[in-house]
Parts: sequence; structure tokens; C-alpha cells
Amino acid sequence: MTNKPDRSGPCILAGFALAAMLACTTPSASAHEANKRVADANALATTDTVSRPAPSTRRPVARAEKGPYYVDFRARTAASWGHAFVWYGKTSERAVEVAGLTPAGDTWAYVLGHLTWVPAETGASYGELDPEYLTANYRVYLNEADAKRVFAYIKKLQASSPVWNAETTNCTGFIGDIAEYMGLKVPYRWQRPENFVNSLKEMNGGRQMVRLSTE
Repeated sequence: MTNKPDRSGPCILAGFALAAMLACTTPSASAHEANKRVADANALATTDTVSRPAPSTRRPVARAEKGPYYVDFRARTAASWGHAFVWYGKTSERAVEVAGLTPAGDTWAYVLGHLTWVPAETGASYGELDPEYLTANYRVYLNEADAKRVFAYIKKLQASSPVWNAETTNCTGFIGDIAEYMGLKVPYRWQRPENFVNSLKEMNGGRQMVRLSTE
């Protein structure tokens, strides 16, 4: 499949080089694009490329032990610094929900977001279902009860994140809040999305199952 060029801002950001070191950008999804998308088989087949263990003689982890639901922390390429976001859903379904924090609009909104807060979008954006753009991922499984709590938190976070700023309220901070709610150790947030996701996995020992504490 041939992808259209990424509509993220061209290299006019040289004047914002220092701020761009902290930036996460992604072009906006079209207005008619729903947050819940169906990924093709190839995209789903690559989901566990980072987290799948190498073959061994040990007893494989039973599917029931992993849980039927998941949150997948992901990073992808972009024209500038990359972008971090999450996939989440049920393992037995091909439907994928996407959440991430991006500036609403194209190049100008992204540039302005290095100086002040700009309106944000929190759903799917271009390239987030395309495996060729993926640079890192860390998938964590949940049981049904915990998944309901985490998914509700993600939607609440989306609803309460109206603005984006490259240095204070960006994409790594957004997915970091989700990871923290799930009880995961969270790395320093102001770094490349790819490095953030890889550090998240490393700090948590690559654990695949998360159980929330009882309230």
C-alpha cells in the first residue's frame, strides 16, 4: 500500500530547534475519521514484535494469564521528532482504539505550540495504523475488570486534555499519565517518543501483565 506523504510540518522548524527537541507531532486526523479504527492484519501482526519473547524450552505463558485486553504504548516516525500514542482494545477483536495528544491543525499549529498552548486533538492521526511507521511498542495485558478502569481513564484523559504544548503537555506526557495510572514505572518524559517507549518497557522489566490495586 502506498502511503500519502506525512503532512507534518516541513523543516521550517530550524528556528525552533531547541524546543523541537521536546516535541511530538503528528498530522491531524480528518474530521470524519472515527477514533475507533480497524487495523489490517499486517498491522496487528506486528503489534508484539517488540514484546514477543524469543523461542525457548520454557512453558509458554498461557493466554488466560495475559488477559483478554491490552494497552499498547507505541511510537512512530514523523517529520520532526516523532509521536507517542496508545492502542487499546480486546485481544480477540481486530478493532483498535487510538489515543494520543497532538496539536489540532497542521504546520502552523505545531510551530505555535512551541511558544504557547494550542488546541489539541486526542484521537487517531495519520500513520498510527501503519506498521511501517512504528519505531517502538510495549504491549501490556489486563483482565476485564482492570481494562474497564483503564479504558475509562484513557477516555477521561482525552476529554480533559484540550491543549497541546511541546514542552509541558505533549504526547509522551499523555501516554505517561496512562502508564502511571496502570501502576507502571514511568521514565523521564521529555525525550524522543521512541526512547520513551523503550525506556518504559525496560524500567518495568518487560512485564506483560498488569493488575491494578484494589480501591
